[in-house]
Amino acid sequence: MTTRDSYSGAKSSMDFNHHETSTKRSVSGSPSVDEEEEAEDAEVWEVSRGTIRTGSEPSPDLADRVADNMVKNVGLIQEINGNISKVVSLYFDLSSNFSTFFHHCNDNANANTTN
Repeated sequence: MTTRDSYSGAKSSMDFNHHETSTKRSVSGSPSVDEEEEAEDAEVWEVSRGTIRTGSEPSPDLADRVADNMVKNVGLIQEINGNISKVVSLYFDLSSNFSTFFHHCNDNANANTTN
C-alpha cells in the first residue's frame, strides 16, 4: 500500500529544474540557440501585450450593441413591471372576492342560527 509518507523522500521527475541545463550550440558568427530563443520570447511577449491592449479597448460595434441591449432591457423591464402590476391586481381582486364571499357566508350562517 502506498502512503503519503512513502513519497516524501523521492524527488519528482516533473521538477522544473531539469530545464536549467541547456546545451549552447553556436556557429561561428551566429548567436547561440538560447539567444535566439530569448529574441523569439521577447517578440512573442510584445505581440501578446499588443493583443492584450487591443482586446481591452471596446470596439465601436460593441458600443452599438451595448446601447441596443440597454434599450431592449429597459423595454423588457417595463413589460415585467406591467405584468407584476396585473398579477398584484388579480390577487387583490381574488382576496377581495374571497373576503366578501366569506362575510356573506358568515352572515347567512348567523341569520340561520337566530331564526
